[in-house]
Order: sequence, then C-alpha cells, then structure tokens
Amino acid sequence: MTTSDQPTRASLPYAAQGRPESGEQWTERYRGAVMNTFGDPQRVLVRGEGSTVWDVDGNHYLDLLAGIAVNALGHAHPAVVRAVTEQLGTLGHVSNFFTTEPQVRLAERLAALLDVGDVPVRTFFANSGTEANEAAFKATRRMGRTTVVVAEGSFHGRSMGALALTSKAAYREPFEPLPGDVRWVPYGDADALAAAVDDTVAAVLLEPIQGEAGVVVPLDGYLARARAITHEHGALLWIDEVQTGVGRTGAWFAFQESGIVPDLVTLAKGLGGGFPIGACIGLGDAATLLGPGNHGTTFGGNPVACAAALAVLDTIEADDLLAHATTRGDQLASALAAHPRVAEVTGRGLMLGVVLTEPRAADVQKAALDAGLVLNAPTPDRLRIVPPLVLTEAEAAHATTTLSAVIGEVLA
Repeated sequence: MTTSDQPTRASLPYAAQGRPESGEQWTERYRGAVMNTFGDPQRVLVRGEGSTVWDVDGNHYLDLLAGIAVNALGHAHPAVVRAVTEQLGTLGHVSNFFTTEPQVRLAERLAALLDVGDVPVRTFFANSGTEANEAAFKATRRMGRTTVVVAEGSFHGRSMGALALTSKAAYREPFEPLPGDVRWVPYGDADALAAAVDDTVAAVLLEPIQGEAGVVVPLDGYLARARAITHEHGALLWIDEVQTGVGRTGAWFAFQESGIVPDLVTLAKGLGGGFPIGACIGLGDAATLLGPGNHGTTFGGNPVACAAALAVLDTIEADDLLAHATTRGDQLASALAAHPRVAEVTGRGLMLGVVLTEPRAADVQKAALDAGLVLNAPTPDRLRIVPPLVLTEAEAAHATTTLSAVIGEVLA
C-alpha cells in the first residue's frame, strides 16, 4: 500500500495527534473496552475527506464502502458539516413533544421526491434502518393480520422485530423464537410470491436490490408483479430502501424505475450522509396506520439529523449526483466486468456486486485493503462496492486498476 501524499502529523485532527499508540495497540484497547459483536476492527481510522480515509498508522485508503452505503457525500463534506454545526449551535434536541422546522421540511421534501401525485404521504423519523423497519413492521399489524411475506436473502436489521424479517439463519437462530408470522419466498420469483400471498397476509416486504446478499437484482417487472399481487389480496407492499435509496442506484428511490407506488417505504443509511437518521414513510391509507400512542422515539426526527439530511438532498440535487452515480457506476462496472476472473457485475449506479469465478471474496477483500481499497465481501463469491456518490472519474479508474490487479493476484 502506498503512503505517498499523506497529510503531515500537524494536519491531522487533534484526536490523532501526539499519540504513540499504533493500530495494533488501539485494537488491543478496543478488545478490552468494546463488546465483541464485530470481531477485531480491520483498521483504526482517524480522518476522512471525500472518498479517502486515513488510519492511525498514517496509511490512506480509497473508500469504496462509504460506511456501508452511508456516506453519500463522502467524508467531511462541507455542506453536511455546515448544516450540522449551524443547527447544533441553534437547537439540538427537543423530544417528540415538539417539532422543528428541519423535521417538517424534511418530511415535505421526502414526499416531493417520492413523486406520487395526490397520494397522501406521512413520515415517521427514526435513528436507523432497523428502527425504520420496526416502525413499518408495527404498522403492518394495524392491518388486523399478522403474516408478512419476505424474500430469501433479505436483510432488514438486527433488532428482534427486524431480525425476524431477515433471512440469514445465522443471524436469527440464536435469538429465536422471534416475533411475527413470516413466510419466506425466493427473491425475484414472482410466481412463488403469488403462491405465498393470500388474504391472511398483512404485507409483502422486498428490497428493490438485495444488498447484503451481494447486490442481487431481480428481473424486470418483479416489483410491478408484487404490487399487483398485494393489491389483489388487500396486503401492503413494503419496500425497504435503506441501502438503495437516496441516489445510490442513480434514482432517488430504486423502486421508482418500476413505476409502482408502494404502501410503505423505509430509508436510512445515505439519508443523513453519516449522521444517524431513519424514516418510515406511509403512502395512501398506510400513511395513517400509526396514530398517537402507537409508536414513538426520543431522538428520532431531531433537528440536527434532519438538517444533515436536508443538506444531503440539496447537494445531490445541486451537483446532479443522480446522473453522476450512473456514470461512475457504469465506469466501474464495465472495467471490472472485463476481468477474466469476474463472472459478472450486478447492480445499478454506485451499488455494485462483483461476482468472482471462485468463492474467495474474503481473500480478495483483505488483499484489496492492504492495497489501499476499502470494500467488503458479503458472500463467499461476491464483493460489494458502494462508494460515496461523489467518487471522481480518476478515483474510479484507480479503483478498477487496483482491484483488477488484486483479483488477478489472489485468483491466479
């Protein structure tokens, strides 16, 4: 890994100055102080700017993971820094007994971006994707039914309710019995979905593109068929856009390319550009499923988080980052798909899955990190690339050149 063009020690933030500890020493301290829910950290990071991060040992990395599709505008974007600083200096927290201008403006902005005409739209703000999905899960219970149909390969969160709707057995089984009456269907199989949905089903929950499964894209028409099936049986169509939303795929919401109007949409990750926020959005009759006393949160919709989210949305629009995500995604995909050890590149925009010809994605990920690239391996044969939407052409070229070399070395 190259360490050229590194900042001087004096240019690093105070938290990284004057510390003799190495990354290994900080990792040892981590083991003694932090619950072991993630294993050892891969690196100890101290600074980020744009699509680049630096670790405590002075190495820099091109961030192709963006905090798992969270840092939509990269690290330390001036618009987000300014919005958070100004809002925190004015009004930081008020609880759910009050509202604030940023909260109302953000709810109105999301309704406008959904672009569903005269259909009523109401938003419940939370702090994460898991919490957004918990709110939506509770909303489905207001249908007077308990069954939710969910796709295999899905990921919807780690809290008990969201976990019940998450496919991976290794996540669920240690905590069973879980709430809910869940029916599992193969993702992308519309006929299987039709067979699973009847008049006892409260909702069908789908991701427009499955992220944790390795960026799996369904066939064209799948979401439209799901919408027709749910309409037929009076069930809700709940679309989880936690990872795909807010420009990640080159559209504000990935479901919009299918031309449907869902009943529930959940958001988080990129919405706050690194500041925690989630949103459960109800459309049409679903906008009024949750009433006073049905749900709540202390921190959700706080003015600082909402100000951050407004800054993200403003910047995406002003800088035309939807089109930029498509252009940069096409650049990455076309270059990587040409590699002889890459079977396929899946996804849209800057949400890409690199399918390898051998199940050695974890080895490639580790070697890529050593070479200065941050990405991850969600499945044995797939790499996931979800960089900041501000990734430049030169950075994308560097990423494909470096990753192609790493794949060639590891899978030689």
